[in-house]
Amino acid sequence: MDTIKRLSVVAVLAVGTASAIAQAPIIYPAKGQTPDQQQKDSGECAAWAKQNTGIDPVVLASTPPPAAAAPAAAAAPAPAGPSGARVKGAARGAAAGAIVGEITDSDTGDAAGAGAVVGAMGAGGRERRGKQKEQQAAAQQQQQAADQQKAAAQQAEAKKQEQLATYNRANSACMEGRGYTIK
Repeated sequence: MDTIKRLSVVAVLAVGTASAIAQAPIIYPAKGQTPDQQQKDSGECAAWAKQNTGIDPVVLASTPPPAAAAPAAAAAPAPAGPSGARVKGAARGAAAGAIVGEITDSDTGDAAGAGAVVGAMGAGGRERRGKQKEQQAAAQQQQQAADQQKAAAQQAEAKKQEQLATYNRANSACMEGRGYTIK
């Protein structure tokens, strides 16, 4: 698991660095500046842009995206063994069957047995439906958490791109002021 996280961070950093480089403006020495002069001007303008915007594109490109939180655990772990719901349902069903058998002058033993079966089955069904609802709620919570993480990552990336664009505008303004054509 740690290896996957490390590889993900490396991949994101590589993409972030590549996108930062891909967005760098193209600079042409319009007034016959030498390569040495262009390199000097470029370094000075980069420092000026960094100072005036407070944005360092190297740091920005190497900033990892927001860490993904561990998946949310299910609201309540499923019980390891029987919960006793069927036994309780059977007891209630047997009691109700015995009462019905007494009222209808039927064999109370047979009525209690039938009531116990019906009660156990009803309780088991209610228990299964309850567990299914819990599982659905847990899955929905996990999906919402994943959606929130994705939205946070997208916002962070948009902010990085906006900051990089600000830095590039400042750097371009400096280089244009020194007689370069920027595209």
